Amino acid sequence: EIKNRSQEIEKLLEEGLGLSIPSKALILAGGKGTRLRPLTLKIPKALVEIQGKTITEWLFDLLKNYGVRDVILSVGYLADKARDYFTDGSKFGMNIDYVEENPDKPLGTAGPLKLAKNMLTESFIVSNGDELKCINIPRMFRLHKRKNALATIALTTVEDPSLYGVARLDGSRILEFVEKPKKEDAPSKLINSGFYILEPEVIEMIPDKKHCMLEKEIFPKLAKEGRLRGFPFSGQWMDTGNYERLE
Repeated sequence: EIKNRSQEIEKLLEEGLGLSIPSKALILAGGKGTRLRPLTLKIPKALVEIQGKTITEWLFDLLKNYGVRDVILSVGYLADKARDYFTDGSKFGMNIDYVEENPDKPLGTAGPLKLAKNMLTESFIVSNGDELKCINIPRMFRLHKRKNALATIALTTVEDPSLYGVARLDGSRILEFVEKPKKEDAPSKLINSGFYILEPEVIEMIPDKKHCMLEKEIFPKLAKEGRLRGFPFSGQWMDTGNYERLE
């Protein structure tokens, strides 16, 4: 990935100064998980277990692998159960803060960022809470910084993109997402993996106390400004949003 000496010097400086990765991540874990009922009638989706650990703990492992230990959990549905289980995060090797939305008035994928605004003052990570993924975060962050992006989306490859929003790219620049195209008409096989690196300026674009989706309302604006980048990765990505995918 390093093409010349100046990039190598830049990488060494970033690592030496501790700038090679964002220090904080926000995990979106407030949804009701209706497609996983009756499993989620008594527990929030964040506490659904896979091979002996909750989905959230697998995300913690990804972050800890790269030294990210400061996490904000966005909770809503059955929030008390999530708080009681994760507490301050110390038993998982994490430092956890919380923001909470009204589960009957969800704020979408963007609204929780507004609630956490005072804690997100530098580049930060946002991850959906219902996916398992393996991403080289420092490499993604280097692309994000090198391209002066306001938002960078980790893109995973799928065999049949017709079920998803598919990225149309010019180099690493995301021009648009084409929603559920026919397989033969898809501009690529790259889809949004629900893992982002964002700058605090993005939060200013989010309306107060209103349902707002990053994917539909914020990212298209950034794409038009040329400030939205894509980071294709080849590591594992699994969506656990319904029973079939969870299994």
